Amino acid sequence: MILEMGKVKSEFERLFNKKPVIIRSPGRVNLIGEHTDYNEGFVLPAAIDKFIYFAIHPEKDNKCYLHAADLNESCEFEVNKLEKSEKSWANYLIGVLDQIKKLGHEIRGFECVFGGDIPIGAGLSSSAAIEAGLAFALNELFELGIDKFNLVKLSQKAENEFVGVQCGIMDQFINIFGKENKVLKLDCRSLDYEYFPFENKELIIVLCDTQVKHSLAATEYNLRRKQCEDGVAKLSKFDSSINSLRDVNLNFLYEHQNDLDPVTFKRCEFVIKENERVESACTDLSINNFSAFGEKMYQSHEGLKNGYEVSCKELDLLVDIASQLEGVTGARMMGGGFGGCTINLVEEKRIEDFKKNVSVKYFEKFGVEPKFYISEIVGGTEIVE
Repeated sequence: MILEMGKVKSEFERLFNKKPVIIRSPGRVNLIGEHTDYNEGFVLPAAIDKFIYFAIHPEKDNKCYLHAADLNESCEFEVNKLEKSEKSWANYLIGVLDQIKKLGHEIRGFECVFGGDIPIGAGLSSSAAIEAGLAFALNELFELGIDKFNLVKLSQKAENEFVGVQCGIMDQFINIFGKENKVLKLDCRSLDYEYFPFENKELIIVLCDTQVKHSLAATEYNLRRKQCEDGVAKLSKFDSSINSLRDVNLNFLYEHQNDLDPVTFKRCEFVIKENERVESACTDLSINNFSAFGEKMYQSHEGLKNGYEVSCKELDLLVDIASQLEGVTGARMMGGGFGGCTINLVEEKRIEDFKKNVSVKYFEKFGVEPKFYISEIVGGTEIVE
């Protein structure tokens, strides 16, 4: 962690011979509540101790210099001439400037070096850490007075409008609003939020990376969204107050099961149950019942595997292995699916046994070593120096 920050800072000083401001922007996990966000439901994310660091300093003119330390690539442009870059990473940052200007703020140029230890493609939301981290940094650097809520929204819009990825708001939200030892229950319809304690000194969040990402992820994601929308369109004929699956309870769904095709029914059933699990899991945390919380993680995975059908054999094996090991309270796939990571709650004293057992059995089956990320829940984006 400190090494990453030192690397970014020293690279900035080497390139520009100035003392920068240092901003730390975290990655995130989602404890429970998968594929509920675009159905106006509930999610339960937390910020974790994997970070993107920004070393940044204002310029006197309109020139912007961005340097990606991990890639050793740079991008230069003028703040009043924002265009898409051929370097895909740069567009996540230029998009933030574009949104700040759309809000009517005038800023000068700046020099910025960034880099960190959030693994790319593991589902820990490195893109939101880059967007929200820069938005936060520029807000501080130029004293723009943008409140936290609007920092979140402009960061999401940067990805939606400039990068062209239709992400939800969860990742940017937890990046800015994260709190140490707290998970955040976010209502994806109203954007109301509430913190719940996640304090258990014996349990550690361990992420297991399958090291795979199957190519059907994007097309199947879009298909799931459409299937949910189709379900809502059919169910709203029987109750005009239904605008999303958030408005449907299980009894109503079961009453109209025959009005839906079997696949659409399964998709709707999973989302409605998953929303209920988030609400119930928050109750578990408020009374420190991690056993019940972990059981809901297993239930969530079962639903993602059989109801929503977005898991894959690699994810399923990791959850199966975890469920049979002592000291594991809960496990499930995390993210869009078809690869990426599982999230596991593991007793600290059993972490090495856990890693060894998972590695051996996973390698036996797939000939690949999974990667492990040990994570702690931390606060949101902040100035560290």
